Amino acid sequence: MNKQIITPDKAPKAIGPYSAGIRAGNFVFTAGQIGIDRQTGKLVPGGVEAEARQALFNLQNVLESAGTSLENVVKTTVFLRDINDYAAVNAIYAEYFTENPPARSAVQVAALPAGAAVEIEAIALIG
Repeated sequence: MNKQIITPDKAPKAIGPYSAGIRAGNFVFTAGQIGIDRQTGKLVPGGVEAEARQALFNLQNVLESAGTSLENVVKTTVFLRDINDYAAVNAIYAEYFTENPPARSAVQVAALPAGAAVEIEAIALIG
């Protein structure tokens, strides 16, 4: 099986030695996306809600660059710097996954890249 590296034009560039996404067979596996604004290269202001919205926007752009969409996501993992932000992030998440939401895990972690409050990764089907 071949793998295709996904390098989206509308999402921030990777901040390390990894790919934003990999297409393998009928699946796309994304790297975790944080609330970085592609234009500034910095976290968006406004707290965890703004970061979650930007992270999901970035995730959407990675998926679209791979030829799929949020509607085809089958699994996500949400990493939170503080599990007390769960409800706030969940409200933003529900705006992006309105019908038939994917399976999801949410975990608190000690720290995230760039001091982010939230990071979201996904696995999606093509088509």
